[in-house]
Amino acid sequence: MSVTKRIVSSRHHAMNRVLIATVVMLSASFTLAADHLGQSPTGTVSGHPALAQSPRHATTSSGKQGDAVNIAFIGSEEDLHRTMALSGWFAADAITLKTSARIAADCVLRKPYPHAPVSNLYLWGRIQDAAFEQPVGQSPNQRHHVRFWRSREVDAQNRPLWLGAATFDQRVEISRTTGGFTHQISPEIDKERDKLLLDSAKADAIDGYYWVERFQPQPTGKNGGGDPYHTDQRLAVGVIDLRR
Repeated sequence: MSVTKRIVSSRHHAMNRVLIATVVMLSASFTLAADHLGQSPTGTVSGHPALAQSPRHATTSSGKQGDAVNIAFIGSEEDLHRTMALSGWFAADAITLKTSARIAADCVLRKPYPHAPVSNLYLWGRIQDAAFEQPVGQSPNQRHHVRFWRSREVDAQNRPLWLGAATFDQRVEISRTTGGFTHQISPEIDKERDKLLLDSAKADAIDGYYWVERFQPQPTGKNGGGDPYHTDQRLAVGVIDLRR
């Protein structure tokens, strides 16, 4: 083998070693992050006054069971919006004729719409107080998204609880109930809960978090559109530091 070929081969092997080391390092970082979430402190519904009697599911406008409640934040409305922004999530636009037409067109034309509206679900007898999303790809066909409802009860620090239902829209389909266009959610709702919690923790946008075990009464279910899901039944609760 010539000197030139030996140099090229040596560089090729060196680059491969660097690439492999990088992949291993990234995989280890993800594993550590996932383990960190799994090993976080376990709390109870006594962690906030609103948790004791909180609903476990949102409902549709017709009263059918909707998405499972799987995440919550404790803090003011300003705290919640700041946390979501720092975590890389966009506030969803309100549902209007204009925004509804735009999301339909952008799904067909594969154009980005990071503030696309989400459909209304109900908790405590009212629609969501806030909704956020994180787009995937170049259209609203797929996206991470979460709805939040603010509790009327506050804790000793005068902080409300924001109950949330986080899911992943994996594709657009014809609704089984209305016949119109809707999103089908992924059955792995725990991944969405964990992603949102991990995003906020990595952004240093929360002061801490804990898990409420067996918050969901059943490990499987269906949302209002008939999409099945499964869960480890835990609720993730993020605590936002008011001093930030």
